[in-house]
Amino acid sequence: MPPDLTVIVLAAGGGTRMRSKTMKVLHPVGGRSMVGHVLAAVRATEPRRVVAVVGHQREQVGAHIQALEPDALLAVQETQQGTGHAVRVAMDALVDADGPDRTAAGTVLVAYGDTPLLQGESLRAFVAEHEAAQRAVSILSGVLSDPFGYGRVVRDDDGDVLAIVEEKDASPVQREIAEINSGILAFDAGFLLEALPRLGNDNAKGEYYLTDTVGLARDAGLTVGAHAIDDVMQTEGANDRVQLAELGRELNRRVVVRWMQQGVSVMDPATTWIDADVVLAPDVTLLPGVQLLGACVVGEDAVIGPDTTLKDCEVGEGARVVRAHGELAVIDAGASVGPFAYLRPGTRLGARGKIGAFVETKNSTIGEGAKVPHLTYVGDADIGEGSNIGAGSVFANYDGVAKHRTRIGRHVKTGSSNTFVAPVDVGDGAGTGAGAVVRRDVPPGALAVSSGPQRNLVGWALRRRPDTDQAAAAREALAQSSAAETAPGDDGPDHPPTAAHH
Repeated sequence: MPPDLTVIVLAAGGGTRMRSKTMKVLHPVGGRSMVGHVLAAVRATEPRRVVAVVGHQREQVGAHIQALEPDALLAVQETQQGTGHAVRVAMDALVDADGPDRTAAGTVLVAYGDTPLLQGESLRAFVAEHEAAQRAVSILSGVLSDPFGYGRVVRDDDGDVLAIVEEKDASPVQREIAEINSGILAFDAGFLLEALPRLGNDNAKGEYYLTDTVGLARDAGLTVGAHAIDDVMQTEGANDRVQLAELGRELNRRVVVRWMQQGVSVMDPATTWIDADVVLAPDVTLLPGVQLLGACVVGEDAVIGPDTTLKDCEVGEGARVVRAHGELAVIDAGASVGPFAYLRPGTRLGARGKIGAFVETKNSTIGEGAKVPHLTYVGDADIGEGSNIGAGSVFANYDGVAKHRTRIGRHVKTGSSNTFVAPVDVGDGAGTGAGAVVRRDVPPGALAVSSGPQRNLVGWALRRRPDTDQAAAAREALAQSSAAETAPGDDGPDHPPTAAHH
């Protein structure tokens, strides 16, 4: 890439057709904002400068862009008067920042903030051809079977580019042209600085069109060319939510295909969603209904799904996650999760550990080989290596004012239906009885029990529920039991053994 490449990203439009309080370029698709995808592609060109033109909700948009690209220069377009006006605002900001001589050097690439399929390799090829041909203006073009709505690339009989004509200004003959202007342009920086003040707005929309620079370059006898991109969809923008969903589906299809080509098994691509920043190792298997969102990382031989959503999670080699939901959680190698488990932020499951059916965890560490198999809530806890938590247990971490932690030591075996009232510490090798409410620390090796001896109130149902099905069933069972005790038999209590039996 040229050392003096400047990239201008246009992100000032309001996007009213989105019908949203969120600016158009900030709408998410594939785990990033639309402008986030564009900035990732721009980064691949290794530019000296990135200038983002902002307008509507500039505080929100500008902060987002600078969070992704801290060195980006922001240029404010107070009123939206067309692409030519937006680029002039950007070049004025560059002159103020770098001086006219530095700004006039090298190449300027203009891109749009609402084209999430754009790839860095395509921009690199476009800029390289522009530089090699030493053009004043280069157009990233493409051929469409239905070019309606796009500016047309008008060529002469020799194939040289004469102009770009917008749809509303095109003649019937020009509207038949299939080659379209994507809107992405490359310029000799010195020519662009000289040409921008000469743009007029005598057109159907009364705007300053950046594409009019083509005519200015031709009039000056300078070289203008077009670089046709085979994958025109990379340049597609989204103006409403319908178009955004279509681009999102296409982006996901491309991401899924790329991972399959790199050795990931995807059982049902149509129901599998993988965000752009997800990292998958070879021999990962994704079953139907999987969503991997954010910055998930999945290790070799792991199996995810079916029907699983993970966001910003790490999954180790050979782990298995089935019908589960997780966010900001770590699942180490060989561990298993689910079905119907909910891993909230701060969960860490150790190697070969288990979080089983209908278990919810939050801000907790479950050690190597430890198991929480069934129907349990684990919040703000540390569970040691090899421990087993009984079914139906609750880690009561909140006292109404503050959260407290529970520590379960190594190789602890807890009974079913326990409640651990934090803060509490259960020592290594200890145990708890079924139904225990553990309010005090348990020493290592001790057994904690909290329930008293069982009492049976005989005849309670007959006395307190005499006219219910419960009482009728009890009455019938008692009658059957009484009859069985008194029935005659060969060896019954009323018939002593005979001599024959001896």
